[in-house]
Amino acid sequence: MSINKVILVGRVGQEVNVRTVGDQKVASFTIATSEKYKGKDGNMVESTEWHSISIWGKLAEVAEKYVTKGTQLYLEGKIKTE
Repeated sequence: MSINKVILVGRVGQEVNVRTVGDQKVASFTIATSEKYKGKDGNMVESTEWHSISIWGKLAEVAEKYVTKGTQLYLEGKIKTE
C-alpha cells in the first residue's frame, strides 16, 4: 500500500492563470509556505518554499473567481512531479 497526499497552508504568490484544456478549465498559480526556527546563533530564521499548483474543473472556476495574490489557502491533494 502507498499514499500520495499533501496538505499545504500558505499564501498565493501570483494571480491565478486560467486556461482551457479540452473542455475543462485549469487554474495555475504558486503558493508560498514558510517556517520559522532559531538558527545556530540563536536568531530567528525564516525559510520559504514555493510550490506550483494546478487545479482542474469546477475548483479551477472557483479559484478564478475568489483567489488572488496574497490569499491564504489550505490545499489538499497529491504530488505529481513533471
